[in-house]
Amino acid sequence: MTSRSPSESVGRVVGLQVAAEGGVPKRSVPDIELTVTGVVGDRQNDVEYHGGPSRAVCLFSQERIDALAAEGHPISRGTTGENVTIAGLDWSQLHPGDRLKIGDVVLEISGPAPPCTTIAASFLDGKFTRISEKLHPGWSRLYARVLVPGRVHDGMPVVPTTHNSA
Repeated sequence: MTSRSPSESVGRVVGLQVAAEGGVPKRSVPDIELTVTGVVGDRQNDVEYHGGPSRAVCLFSQERIDALAAEGHPISRGTTGENVTIAGLDWSQLHPGDRLKIGDVVLEISGPAPPCTTIAASFLDGKFTRISEKLHPGWSRLYARVLVPGRVHDGMPVVPTTHNSA
């Protein structure tokens, strides 16, 4: 793993969310424990499409949430099912294989999180495809695998790194 250039921004965790009963919205918590299989205390109602090692954590951008709210969507942290809300990163520049270091925890982006009808209440007229990667590149939530497990607290820095495949 190699660090990105110093000109790259460092983000910050601004929200942590779980749903012990599954579904959305996920409720805010001050910290979470990340394991290779997911977020301790968080449950998914549809394990065919959510959860598992390659979709252990769902991430979203605070700037994207703010922009969507400015468009009139009734969205806020946790309403689209994300576990970790991050501010200060260029969301459109995160891609599968990129890594995020949060304290001792290391996450690897596995891909976009396709939206589904479960999150329709977060969007005007239920148009949840507003955060579809296929229709609006760079606006999707992202799934990540946990490479190095550990605890994440609200306010922690998020340092993007790239995977050195050499």
